[in-house]
Amino acid sequence: MNELEKTIQTMDFQYFATGQHKVEPEAFLKTEKALLLDVRSKEEMETVQFPLKHHVDLLEIPAHEIPSRIEEIPKDKFLGVFCSSGVRCVMIFLYLKSKGFEQVRILEGGYTKLFQALMPGKIYKHLNQ
Repeated sequence: MNELEKTIQTMDFQYFATGQHKVEPEAFLKTEKALLLDVRSKEEMETVQFPLKHHVDLLEIPAHEIPSRIEEIPKDKFLGVFCSSGVRCVMIFLYLKSKGFEQVRILEGGYTKLFQALMPGKIYKHLNQ
């Protein structure tokens, strides 16, 4: 049995029912030692960028490049995997879990929830905490 199969076997009903695979953007942005892993395409990243200077670190690696660039992804940070539709981040979440990344979650809600978490009033509150 390979590592991906072993990882999938640990993800039972309780795992998903308790939300161990996901994180809300607002909670994620408040996490210390966090990194947003943006797995959108290069074209998507060039079109819509995220101003995260005051929140968490950002690493942009298109989903199809993750296997060849996995050494760039730190294992000592809390990872929130993001894509625009939710499909790529699920695939990369499973891949990273199978490679031993324990602190990885799917960032919920796509663009809508992430942009809501980055509104000026919320940034102001974040900076003053």
